[in-house]
Amino acid sequence: MMVKKYNPPKKTSSLLERAGEIYDYIPAVRTIENGAKPSDAEPGQETARDITPVAPSPMPMQVYDGPRVIVDRDKLREAGFIVPDGPVTGISEEFRIIKRQLLLAAKGNQRTNPVPNGERILICSAHPNEGKTFCALNLALSIAAEKDNEVLLVDADFAKPSILSSLGLEGNKGLMDALADPELLVEDCIIHTDIPGLAILPAGDQTNADTEYLASSRTEKVLNRLTQNNPHRIVIFDSPPALAASPASVLATHVGQVVMVVKADETTETALRDALSLLVGCEHIQLLLNGTKFSPTGRHFGSYYGYGE
Repeated sequence: MMVKKYNPPKKTSSLLERAGEIYDYIPAVRTIENGAKPSDAEPGQETARDITPVAPSPMPMQVYDGPRVIVDRDKLREAGFIVPDGPVTGISEEFRIIKRQLLLAAKGNQRTNPVPNGERILICSAHPNEGKTFCALNLALSIAAEKDNEVLLVDADFAKPSILSSLGLEGNKGLMDALADPELLVEDCIIHTDIPGLAILPAGDQTNADTEYLASSRTEKVLNRLTQNNPHRIVIFDSPPALAASPASVLATHVGQVVMVVKADETTETALRDALSLLVGCEHIQLLLNGTKFSPTGRHFGSYYGYGE
C-alpha cells in the first residue's frame, strides 16, 4: 500500500516514493501539478515558504451524544480491514503513514499552508475491483483513531454502494437523497457508529441524474454543511471508478485531495492516464499503490510491534 505525490521524484526509499519507483507515471500528471520550487518564483513574488501562516484559535471538537450503531468487528476482521483497538498490523502501519500525508495537506503546519478544501478527500480508481473501497474504509478507520480529528466516510458510489455492508450496517437515507430533496438536511442522514470518531453518510437512493445533481450549485452547499460546524472533521468520499461512471469526475471538483488507487500488476498505464485526465478538477492528486507482493526496500511494517502479517 503506497502513496506517491505528483511532484518530480526525490531520491528516497520511503513508502511515499514506491509507486514512483515501480510505475513511471510522472509525465502523465505534470500538467496537473507543476510542483514549482521557491527558487522558480519571479522577483517580488511570494512563495509558500515566504508566507508565515497565522493559525486561528482551534475550536473545541464537538462531541456527538446521540444514538450510535454497532459496527461488526468480526466482519471487519474477516475482510482484512483495520480493527479498532485491535493489534498493530502491517496494514494498519501502512495506513498510518498514508493518512499522515493527507492530514498534513488538509490542516497544514507552521511551514505549509493547508490545501483548499483539503479536508475533503476523494478515493478513486480507474476500474472496479482495484481496492478503492478497501482503501477508503481503512483510511477512515485509521483517521478515526486520531485524537484531534474525526472522520465522515461518504459512500459516493451510488450505483454500487458497499460501505454499509462492509461494516455490517443497515441502509438509510444518504447523500443523493439530500441532493435531490431540498427539504432533507444532510446532517439527518449521517450514521454515527460506536467506533469513536467514525461516522458514515450512505449513498442514498440512486437516480437517473446522479451526475447532474452533483454538478448543481446545491452540492457545494450540502457539502459545506458537513464541516461548517466541525472544523476537526475529515470527509472521505468512496467514489465510483473514474472510467466506469461519470460522477467521479464531478466529485473531483468538490474536493481538495484525490487518492487514485492503482492495483499492482493490473492497472494499466493507459487506464491510469485516462482516469487522471478525468480528475483534473482537483489539483492535488496522489497515487496509492495497492496489492503489492513485495517491497523494493525490503521493509515490512508491523513486525516491530510483534504483530507481523
